[in-house]
Amino acid sequence: MSMMLLSGSLLLAHAMLTLAMACAAIRLLRGPRAEDRVLALDTLYVSAMLVLLTIGMRGGNAHFFDAALVIGTLGFVATAALAKFLLRGEVIE
Repeated sequence: MSMMLLSGSLLLAHAMLTLAMACAAIRLLRGPRAEDRVLALDTLYVSAMLVLLTIGMRGGNAHFFDAALVIGTLGFVATAALAKFLLRGEVIE
C-alpha cells in the first residue's frame, strides 16, 4: 500500500512540475519586462531540477540526482549573472 501511495504521489508531483514548467515557459516568452523573463527562467530551472529528482526517485537511478545538482549550480550562477547584468549593465567588472 505505501509503495503504491509513493508511486502515485511521485507521478502527481511529476505532472504538477511539468505544468509549472509550461507556465514558466509561457511567462518566459510573453514576459513584458526583462525581470519577468529572468524570474521565469529561474522558475524553469528549479522545476526542471525537481522533475529530474522525481524521475530519479521513481526509477531508483542515482545519475538523475547528479544531473539535478549540476542544473541547480548552473542555474544559480546564471541567475546571479543575469541579475547583475540587469542591475549594472555589465557582468564582468
